[in-house]
Amino acid sequence: MRRLPLLTAIGLITLLGLAACKKAETAPSAPPVAAQPEIKVDKAFGDKVRAYLLQNPQVLLEVSQALEAKQVAEAQAAAEAGRRKIPLYRARLDNDSRDFVANPNGRVTVVEFYDYNCTYCKMIAPEVMALIRKNPDVRFVFKDFTLGQFGPTSEYAAAAARLLYQKGLFLDGHQEMMSRKPLTDEMVDDLLERNGISPAKVRALEQTAEQRKYLADVRALAAELGLDGTPAFVVGETVVPGADPERLRAAIASALAGR
Repeated sequence: MRRLPLLTAIGLITLLGLAACKKAETAPSAPPVAAQPEIKVDKAFGDKVRAYLLQNPQVLLEVSQALEAKQVAEAQAAAEAGRRKIPLYRARLDNDSRDFVANPNGRVTVVEFYDYNCTYCKMIAPEVMALIRKNPDVRFVFKDFTLGQFGPTSEYAAAAARLLYQKGLFLDGHQEMMSRKPLTDEMVDDLLERNGISPAKVRALEQTAEQRKYLADVRALAAELGLDGTPAFVVGETVVPGADPERLRAAIASALAGR
């Protein structure tokens, strides 16, 4: 099949993302970029491109598939780079006393980086809860990786989770907050009040240097490991990016088998 040589310039491709909420990119110190002149496209050329695509719509699918394959390859490369760094950060991953840990006596550790308003974290949350129940010999470490683009509720929920943790209610509270799509401040307030916790107390905790440092430390650790989205799991020396329950279960099974 003959193809136009400039198809890569056509802005008609639907981006196919991975099953993860990506961290917002920021560049606060970058200088302002001068406005670029408008690029005018020759109408006759545009008409030819349109006619070609209408006659050959499969081209768009091929380009989209190539883009998806490229994104998957890049994610796998980032995961491999992060995997090589895991031994350097083992203590911070597995044994940070500020994290909640389920099944603390388990012989294999799974670390989850999550955000309470990440769509994909919510999708895989029931699977995580099921794994906790079915695998008492697997420790599950929870790290609040607030991405920054979901608004202040994520950090408010992280502070709420800390006080729920102190009352022995973390898992129930975590499960409820993950089930809300999206989670709002009012929903967090209702959860707190039903469990005898003052929302004002959570607001105060949210502003403390200690809580801010915890969230900053998690973000720094994620950056060191090349994790730029949620959910992300570290199982032994394996990184499982995104909401991929099959890969997560396989990584756990491999770790339990000592492979």
